[in-house]
Amino acid sequence: MLNHPNFRTITLQHYAVSLHISRAGYGSDGIIRPLMKVLNITWQRLLIAESGQTCPRCGSTEEELEKAVYTLKQSLAPLGIEVNLEKKVLDPEPFARDALESNRIWISERPLEEWLGAEVGHSFCCEVCGNAECRTVEVGEETYETIPASLIIQAGLVAASKMVDTEAKEKMPPRCRPSSKPGASCGFK
Repeated sequence: MLNHPNFRTITLQHYAVSLHISRAGYGSDGIIRPLMKVLNITWQRLLIAESGQTCPRCGSTEEELEKAVYTLKQSLAPLGIEVNLEKKVLDPEPFARDALESNRIWISERPLEEWLGAEVGHSFCCEVCGNAECRTVEVGEETYETIPASLIIQAGLVAASKMVDTEAKEKMPPRCRPSSKPGASCGFK
């Protein structure tokens, strides 16, 4: 609970509702609608146009991505964050120049690996990819050829937390914002 001089107590639930309401606006139909922030997720993979074929690694990542996006939508909607997924096709010609561009995920315009403190690796894949070494993601001691939903969700939640943190700071009175002044107070006890 938060104590505020003008109110006896404010529960975190009431605070969340007030943030949600304060971000509302009128829709084209005149009904008040929440103004949603958008968490953009972009996934790029090799796709052979003639056959519609992709490699098993990218196919499995697509399934994991769909699960992750569903979970993120359910988890972030109450916070006023909409999740948008864009799938991009990497044609064979650019893939031949740089195979590590395939099976790549960006969240809020940053690579998935940045959000996780992970590294990009590579390994041989399959016939569809030819002799190319395709992208892997290395987190700690683990190497993933298929990017699991759990890593995508983790990166999405970290990105969303930055969105919520930024908004919360913007709504704070100037005297309450984090400052370099030791002992600065905003009046909450």
